[in-house]
Amino acid sequence: MNKNLTTLGKVSDRVDTMSRNYMDRLIPVKDISFNDLGKVWIGEEDHNLKPIAQRSISWRLGVPFHYMKKCPTDLQAENLNYWIRKERNEDLFFRFEGNDVRAIFTPKYKPVDNFEVLERLDSLGYGPDAQVQCHLDQEFMSLSIPDGNRTFHVNGDRITPGISISNSEVGLASLSIAAFFLRLVCTNGMISKTEISASYRHVSTKVLSEFPEVLEKVSYELGTKQDQFLMSQETSVDDPLSTIISFNRQFQLGKEEQEAVEWGWGFEPGGTMFNVVNAYTRGAQFDGLSAESSHRLQTVGGSILGMLKEK
Repeated sequence: MNKNLTTLGKVSDRVDTMSRNYMDRLIPVKDISFNDLGKVWIGEEDHNLKPIAQRSISWRLGVPFHYMKKCPTDLQAENLNYWIRKERNEDLFFRFEGNDVRAIFTPKYKPVDNFEVLERLDSLGYGPDAQVQCHLDQEFMSLSIPDGNRTFHVNGDRITPGISISNSEVGLASLSIAAFFLRLVCTNGMISKTEISASYRHVSTKVLSEFPEVLEKVSYELGTKQDQFLMSQETSVDDPLSTIISFNRQFQLGKEEQEAVEWGWGFEPGGTMFNVVNAYTRGAQFDGLSAESSHRLQTVGGSILGMLKEK
């Protein structure tokens, strides 16, 4: 998915294509056994476990994933098969992509799929031609909708606010709604948590019915961020690269995410906090990043901006 602007219709087409091979099943625990961390048997059927499913079943059974990865396959099977027999639920909720298991949850989990989010947006008047910024893969969707009618200027920079919605069908994150800002000169996108930003665990589908109210509340707070953009341009940073390294540690960015920020800094050099923020938001466009990592860098940029306070 193009990391710059696309349309909601194209995102919907992509989500539809991705979901054609998806399937969900409640699996009796008594029918589950493991060949190793990468393969599960359901009765007489064998299925590969995708990385997220490996992590989710390790977490569910209380066996540290990093420990399991280091174990030989026979010890992996021994651990998993021992602890699955201790599972309290009679069934587990499996999400499939073809023959592969993409995630495993308890029966309490109520999935909110990406196509449901898009259908809800359509019902609220966001048509297929609406321009959006989207980061999308099999594990995560970050969908941001700028509102061109509310564009403002900060020292010559045109910035368009809007709404950002993120969702993971495999449990990487809750369904979340937050404020979004698009810097038009370079289509850098920044996600900023406002006081009434919302996040919902996937244990209820009521979030879809609450969408209009949450969108309105988040939109109402967008104007409060304009002053922080101005402050960021007026806040000098003596050693921007050291500041970036410090933020990387503070937000616990992975190696690939740090490389993306370094790449982003190449486009945004300068001696202000505005440049530092945009190193992260530009880094979100780095080729090869997962959708979740791109979303995280946009969120880190918003968090850094949010640290600025009036003197």
